[in-house]
Amino acid sequence: MKKIIRNLATAFVILAFSSCSNELDTKPLVEQSLENLLQQDPNAAKGLLSKMYGTFALTGSNGPGSSDIVANDAGESAFLRGIINLQDFSADDVKNRWGDDGLDQLTTTSNWTQNNKFFRYLFDRVYFTVPQTTNLILALNNTSVPDKALYISELRFLRSLAYYYMIDCFGKGVLVTTENYGTATPLPEASRTQLFTYVESELLAIENELPMTNEYGRTNRSACRMLLAKLYLNAGVYTGTERYNDALTYINKVITEGGYILAPNFLQNFSGDNNTSPEIIFPLIADALTSQSYGNTTYIVNGSLNTDTMPISIFGATDAWGGHRATKAWYGLFGATPSDLAASPDIRASLFWTTGHTFEMNDYKVWVNGYPSTKFRNANFTGTSTPTGFSSTDFPMFRLADAYLIYAECALRGAVGASNSQALTYVNAIRSRAGAAPIVSAGLTLDFILDERGRELNLEGHRRSDLIRFGKFTGGSYLWPWKGNVLNGTSIPDTYKLYPLPLTALDANPNLTQNPGY
Repeated sequence: MKKIIRNLATAFVILAFSSCSNELDTKPLVEQSLENLLQQDPNAAKGLLSKMYGTFALTGSNGPGSSDIVANDAGESAFLRGIINLQDFSADDVKNRWGDDGLDQLTTTSNWTQNNKFFRYLFDRVYFTVPQTTNLILALNNTSVPDKALYISELRFLRSLAYYYMIDCFGKGVLVTTENYGTATPLPEASRTQLFTYVESELLAIENELPMTNEYGRTNRSACRMLLAKLYLNAGVYTGTERYNDALTYINKVITEGGYILAPNFLQNFSGDNNTSPEIIFPLIADALTSQSYGNTTYIVNGSLNTDTMPISIFGATDAWGGHRATKAWYGLFGATPSDLAASPDIRASLFWTTGHTFEMNDYKVWVNGYPSTKFRNANFTGTSTPTGFSSTDFPMFRLADAYLIYAECALRGAVGASNSQALTYVNAIRSRAGAAPIVSAGLTLDFILDERGRELNLEGHRRSDLIRFGKFTGGSYLWPWKGNVLNGTSIPDTYKLYPLPLTALDANPNLTQNPGY
């Protein structure tokens, strides 16, 4: 079994978390002060740190049926599940057919409201993680436990990562910091630029405090730099000021100093033993026995399988939920027809289940309309594996192929110091690994990069942000199946570049204002 960092043996003793729907700077209920506990048991610090890492993939401290936030269904409330819902289902690549309250609105980019529970889940996850990491930072500052400085830097990274999704998805919020934590009065609203500036300053401050290497599943300097690069890559959207030069600086550090290489086989990044991949920079850990969750990669794997049309054991699963299918906006990137797709030499083109399914998605609620993606699977890449109900496949939140494509995009956007020939080399390395034909310099365009990002990175929580950055998410210049709840797609308003703030958050803090259009 893979080595994992999650250890709740100490964490459960002191943390009984409540939902941030009621209070945006919630403190944990403690049986004794954190400072005293940490001083008495130095091992508690690592356990609590592990809990904070776990908040991105697990739903609660008491197994897959528990949740740290208010949710009728604990499995729905996971941070990673929210990322997939809000970044992929709302984009062109994947649609879900379940029709759960609020999920149809996501999958059809239509009728978004402040009462949608899936928007609230991600919002609440951010404001669960942010106060808890801040509280632990404050407690550690008052102790002398071993590795204190490293733990604090890791917590600041995790807090910044949570804020990144607030910046990207909601564009405003409140800024909980070590200076104002525990304030009795509601905190003022922080703008997108204010949140951006804070996250930037935090990441810059900890960059050189983090080690170049760390235990698997914990952040290191490259993960920090990767988050900085992604922040700068989207700065034009977030603040109105493009920062491609800065994005290039930090992505180049990831590439040249991190020591990562492309996995020899694409599937090595998405299999049950992907902890062996040399490409993954920062994973969210899953384990079928010790880190069970309905909201980690279990959601992606099981949600993309159905015994009605496919044998699920070959993908390492015993459960199939029959929910997610790709659209032709994804698999059409490899071929405009079923025969073209089948003839493609690109291994990524083969990762769709086509038997018994139609190329067209005439009804997104019908399972056999559209092709399920088999990119993520719970079967091991090397050796044998036993199918399980939960996934052991780690989620590759940051990986080197993404860094290569960020470099190429920065080069094409005119970043100072970028080399178009180096960009071409990086892109062709990705394509060569997949078995796709190399491109020539004339073919390296921004439109090509967006398509290659789809071929390489879809269902990894990037697509909505990419489409917004490329000016293709809203409006009618680019249509995909069921955009705007129309079969062949229709224009959607620019206000959909941001999600509405949940009504529960607005009720909890009168300083928060709703995003335009809702």
